Amino acid sequence: MRKKLLFLTVLLTVLVLAACSSSDETSNAANEESGDKPVITFGVTPWTSTVPPTEVASLILQDMGYEVEQTSADAGNVYIGLSRGDIDVFMDAWLPAHEVYLDKYSENIESVAVSYDGADAGWVVPTYMEDINSIEDIKGNEELFKNEMYSIEEGASATGIIDEMIADYELDINQVNSSEGGMIAQAMRLMQQEEPVIFYGWRPHTMFNKFDLKFVEENRGHFNSASVEVIANNELKENAPDVYEFLSNWTISIDDVEYMIQQIEDEGRDSAEVAQEWIDNNQDLVDEMLGE
Repeated sequence: MRKKLLFLTVLLTVLVLAACSSSDETSNAANEESGDKPVITFGVTPWTSTVPPTEVASLILQDMGYEVEQTSADAGNVYIGLSRGDIDVFMDAWLPAHEVYLDKYSENIESVAVSYDGADAGWVVPTYMEDINSIEDIKGNEELFKNEMYSIEEGASATGIIDEMIADYELDINQVNSSEGGMIAQAMRLMQQEEPVIFYGWRPHTMFNKFDLKFVEENRGHFNSASVEVIANNELKENAPDVYEFLSNWTISIDDVEYMIQQIEDEGRDSAEVAQEWIDNNQDLVDEMLGE
């Protein structure tokens, strides 16, 4: 009798433990299904080039079951956010211009992929300024431009390079900082009157579709053709390995980015709608980035 009772007690204990284990596994599986995926936060600078890749990546991550947030800030604060873990991903890092940030926060952030190469940047003038083709052509003629060149917001790495460039060439030029929209608006007002103007330009951007522009040549290496890269906080690989893998495979063409900017900025279309259209038209590429 005692042996039977002992056997029944042991059997009951085994069944209870098995039930608990099964319950735990079911609970864990449920958590993984619904579950406790981290919110992925994108840093978004006030540049039109940042929007299309951020929107495309955001929609893909949402399809993967992630909640996505976007934090708007200038470039310097985006990198601070990345270094602190407040921001997980930045889709629009310009190298080598942003190397200063990568070096400064190297212990906390990393470049995980190249979006596209061949992104030119520098000083631009309208093509009707036939005699202005290089920095040397500007030197001594600064009064033509009222001793001003128009640029983007303070804190962007490009504005520091522009200051260095002005000093290096000993130009009597003041950098006038504003938002991207403010800079373009000022340049457009002057170009409508075919007046002299210098401002900061880059690709991808619809300015080259809207206006006849040319880059001002400079041979001291202040501005070079850039690669645009994806930067992530170092903790992303551990916290969301599938997101990290996707971003490591990320690629998009500069022409596609420029087209999406044009659709959003000039045609007034919703950025998420334009991004979804790109995904639908490039599903094979999306599958490759997802490792499928």
